[in-house]
Amino acid sequence: MSKSKPIAVVSGVAVAAVLLGVVSYTATKPTSPGASGSEAGSSAVAEVSADPSAGVYAELEAYARRDASDKLALGRADAPVVLIEYADFKCGYCGKFARDTEPLLIEKYVENGTLRIEWRNFPIFGEESEAVARASWAAGQQGRFWEFHKAAYAEGAKEKGFGKDRLAALAKEAGVPDAARFAKDTDGAAARASVRADQEQGYALGATSTPSFLVNGRPIAGAQPLETFTEAIEAAAKAAKSAPAKAKP
Repeated sequence: MSKSKPIAVVSGVAVAAVLLGVVSYTATKPTSPGASGSEAGSSAVAEVSADPSAGVYAELEAYARRDASDKLALGRADAPVVLIEYADFKCGYCGKFARDTEPLLIEKYVENGTLRIEWRNFPIFGEESEAVARASWAAGQQGRFWEFHKAAYAEGAKEKGFGKDRLAALAKEAGVPDAARFAKDTDGAAARASVRADQEQGYALGATSTPSFLVNGRPIAGAQPLETFTEAIEAAAKAAKSAPAKAKP
């Protein structure tokens, strides 16, 4: 990890390290090193539950960037609730969340301004994971991250692999307008730096597997049922509404 921006492991982060490092690993651990890329993370549903009444840690709320120019985020920068997702495009659990749960959260909460979703590339399944993470960032530079995200998480997409030709095909499917720029950006230093920064944040938090989430400082491990996320979002929105207004600097 880079030491240019150290992150203090305070109480909330230490607790999250237990929740996301141990619980998430149990729920979504990668297969053995000898497993093929198509087998890695291929299970459909996490077998542990994430209690939506678990603690919320103010220190962890600071992980939300709330950057209006963030091309890998969806929703208002000033939304009362921020869901941060640490995920890998080769992760079966992540794909299930992307297909089954995330669209419902977007329809119910993002579209009415309650929720913001911030993506963090957290590749853990090797070189192809790293490559598709950089490609997603490159697609985002042309305003097509979420379209690329949908194409890469389509049913059966990860089984086709994420080689260079496949990434180009996904970019085309996502409507990325400039293929040459996409290819250049995917292999560029800026893409590598962005992915590395997301990885460092996830590892500093204690995440060891995917998907892992923070909802306004509440850790959630694994592709949990829709109800887990709706309860966490509703609770966070209620808490945000009742919190005293923060003074502007």
